[in-house]
Amino acid sequence: MVASYVGENAEFERQYLQGELEVELTPQGTLAEKLRAGGAGIPAFYTATGVGTYIEHGGMPIKYGPDGKVEIESKPRPTAVFDGRKYVLEESIKGDFALIKAHKADKKGNLVFHSTARNFNPPAATAAKITIAEVEEIVEDGEIDADAIHLPGIFVDRVIKGASYEKRIEKLTLRQPENKDEGKPKSEGQIKRERIAKRAAKEFKDGMYCNLGIGIPTLASNFIPEGIKIELQSENGLLGMGPYPEAGKQDPDLINAGKETVTTIPGSAIFSSSDSFAIIRGGHVDITILGAMQVSQFGDLANFMIPGKIVKGPGGAIDLTASGSKVIVTMEHVAKGDKHKILESCNLPLTGAGCVNMIITDLCVFEVDPKKGLTLIEVASDSSIEEVKQKTGCPFTVSPNVTTME
Repeated sequence: MVASYVGENAEFERQYLQGELEVELTPQGTLAEKLRAGGAGIPAFYTATGVGTYIEHGGMPIKYGPDGKVEIESKPRPTAVFDGRKYVLEESIKGDFALIKAHKADKKGNLVFHSTARNFNPPAATAAKITIAEVEEIVEDGEIDADAIHLPGIFVDRVIKGASYEKRIEKLTLRQPENKDEGKPKSEGQIKRERIAKRAAKEFKDGMYCNLGIGIPTLASNFIPEGIKIELQSENGLLGMGPYPEAGKQDPDLINAGKETVTTIPGSAIFSSSDSFAIIRGGHVDITILGAMQVSQFGDLANFMIPGKIVKGPGGAIDLTASGSKVIVTMEHVAKGDKHKILESCNLPLTGAGCVNMIITDLCVFEVDPKKGLTLIEVASDSSIEEVKQKTGCPFTVSPNVTTME
């Protein structure tokens, strides 16, 4: 199985870790491009996504044995240099069958998708010998305006209309009243997360296109400075992401990359996953904020798995860290038991090599240089440089102009 994101699918994770499944973990944008290219008759392509990681060097477990030892590992990819930058070679994917879901079809097989449910459906359809589309409605030819067709019928071989539909929402997330938690004491964890998110929000500049990861990164959107407008991009095909919906107004077909229900705003655009990652890989996103399990002193990032124990999958993070956007990591400074998360070198599989530009924690802010390492530029008011040194697992430089983190 070629997969990008295991997420909260505990059964998938169990089968992989116990050796019942062979899984090739693939960056989400690379997977989208493998399908798009395969459908376009392109056998392989070069991409910067994954350079310096297991994608380039190999060694990622594909299959575990009953004893937990790795039986099959991923192989190194060929590389080439274009305009002074290294790229890895990825082979395209073509399938025998594609099973896709659309909102509406006409009798020629032309399809219309609803909202962010478009995602991987178009590239998957183009890459298959036989595409079977399940739809909610079939109309006569001509009832869908030619300009409104998302996927032409030449890519579709079968159309099936289901008898009934129960659209389940995996993460129903609703807008809360502004005064909902007023008067309630905040937990220590909430205080830490809000401090980090508020500081991260100060990196937003007016007119920026931004991609925010799950957790603290998404929380940063609640603290956008007054007078600043940004556009939020979601990997599943949404630009101009709005707030969570009010109760009763949620749409199961309108979600973000973390599967949470969201809304659109005036001027939003919706497109396929392959177009979404063209935005990312083409360098059109200005800033990316991600969480992390580990960060090295030179900006290496690890945030998607602990081999043999936990696997969430890289999702779109590897694509984002290779895109050329400013990458900010937001996280608590130490893990459970005060274990270091900022290290001389990461010992977990890398999401990106030398990709992090800034680290924001509950204790401080570091600027990151891929050659010179970390520079401490801000310290929280209830912390100190000595505490930061104690809880950081690598050397760093203290800026002569270090200020209080606000």
